[in-house]
Amino acid sequence: MADQSVFRITKELSDLQKNSDLSLAVACRDIDVRNVKALIIGPHETPYEFGFFEFAFKFNKDYPRKSPQVTALTTNGGRCRFNPNIYAMGRVCLSILGTWRGERSEEWSAAQGLESILLSIQSLMSSNPYENEPGFEEANDAADKKNQKDYVQKIRHETLRVSVIQRLEEYLNIGPEGVVVTPSTTKEDYDLDMDAVEDESSVPFEPFKDLCKRRFLWYYDSYLAAVQKGKEEVKDGQLFARMPFEGSSNTMEGKFNYTELERRLQNIKKALDNETKVWAAEGLVSKAKESTVAVNLQRQFEQVVESFHRSGIPHNLELENGNPFAWILTYFGKPMTNLDGGLFRIRLCFSPRFPEEQPRVVFENRLFHLRIAVDGTPCYVAPASRREDAKTHIDAIIEALEEEQPAYDPRTLVNLEAFKLYWGKPEDRRVYNRRLRRSVQQSMDDCF
Repeated sequence: MADQSVFRITKELSDLQKNSDLSLAVACRDIDVRNVKALIIGPHETPYEFGFFEFAFKFNKDYPRKSPQVTALTTNGGRCRFNPNIYAMGRVCLSILGTWRGERSEEWSAAQGLESILLSIQSLMSSNPYENEPGFEEANDAADKKNQKDYVQKIRHETLRVSVIQRLEEYLNIGPEGVVVTPSTTKEDYDLDMDAVEDESSVPFEPFKDLCKRRFLWYYDSYLAAVQKGKEEVKDGQLFARMPFEGSSNTMEGKFNYTELERRLQNIKKALDNETKVWAAEGLVSKAKESTVAVNLQRQFEQVVESFHRSGIPHNLELENGNPFAWILTYFGKPMTNLDGGLFRIRLCFSPRFPEEQPRVVFENRLFHLRIAVDGTPCYVAPASRREDAKTHIDAIIEALEEEQPAYDPRTLVNLEAFKLYWGKPEDRRVYNRRLRRSVQQSMDDCF
C-alpha cells in the first residue's frame, strides 16, 4: 500500500509539473514526495490577482484513500486570514479535505488528487470572497454589501503587501526601503515547512523563488494598476474593516498604504533588473574559471548558431562581449504577418546557476504586442522537461511572438493595454493590429 501511495503521489507531481497551467506549481525536496509544497497564483479580476499563495501538503500512507493534510503558508506569520475558508493559522476549510461540512458528493474520494485540491482552493479566490462565509445567501442588507466591498479592498492590499512584496523582498534580500539587508534568521510565513524541525537540512526549501521573480516581471504593470485602483477607493492610513466572521486571532488587521506599496514594488523591479545585470558580470568570472555552466552555455550557443545556419533561418545570434551568459538574438519578422519587416534585438541573460535560475529575456526595441510587457519582458513558457535547453527558450519566445490565434488566457496578461485591445470589440482588435504594425515599422527605423 505504501509503495502504491508513493507511486500515485509521484505521478500526480509529474503530471502537474508537465501541465501548462500557469497558475499552479508543485515541488518536493529530493525524494520526499510525501511532503509537497504548492503555489497558487491568484486569478485575474479578483482581489487575489497574480498574488503568490503557498501551501504545504502532507500525504499519509493511506493516500489516496484518505486526503492529505493541507496548510496555508502565506499568512504573514499567522496574522493574515486571506479567506473565510483559509485561516490565519493555516487551516484550509474544504469538504474535500474533511475540514468542512459539505454534501456527500463533495467529500473526498480516491478519484480526486493533488490537482483537484489545488483547483478547489483556487476556486475560493473569487471576485467576492465574502460569499464563502456560511450564511452569505441571507447577507443582502446594506451593511453586508459594504462588508463585501471592504473585504475585497483589504484582501487586494494584503495580496500585494504580503504575498507579493514581502516575498520578493525576502528573495532579493532587500528591506522595505529597497536597500540590501542582512539576512534574518526568522523565516516568513511562506518559508515555514510543517516538518522544518525534523528536517536535517539547514537550507530553506524555496522551490518557487525563481518562478516568482520571473512572474513578478510579467505582472509588474498589473500590480501597479492594482495600486492605482486601490488609491482611488481608499485613503492611506485608513484602517481595515473587521468582518463579522473574523475573530481576535483569526483576522486580517492593518491599514491601507498604497503609496508605500507602490514605492516598494518599484524597488523590487529595480533590484530584479540589477540582479540580471549582475549575472553578466558573474558570467564573465564563471567563464574565466571554465565552469561547467559556462562551458555548457558556450556549447549550446554554438549549436543554436549552427541550427540556424542549417535550417536557413535568418535570425542572427551572437554573444555580448564574448560572454556565454549574455546572448543577443536579432529576430527578423515573419513574412506575410503583422511582424513582416520587423527587426528586433532580444537579449537573453543567463544565470551562473542555470538552469535552476531560468534566463531573463527582454526586447531591447519597443514592440506593442499582446505577449510583450511595456519594459520588453516577453511572456513565454518553455517546456518544464527541457528547461536546461537554451534553444527551447528561443523557440518558445518566437512561438509566442508569432502566434496568430492565441487562446484567451488572462494568466499571460503582461501588456494591459494590448491585452484589452486584442480581446475587445472588433474595432479594438483593428486598433491593436495598427499599433502593432507601427511598432514593427519603427523597429526598422531604430536600426538605421
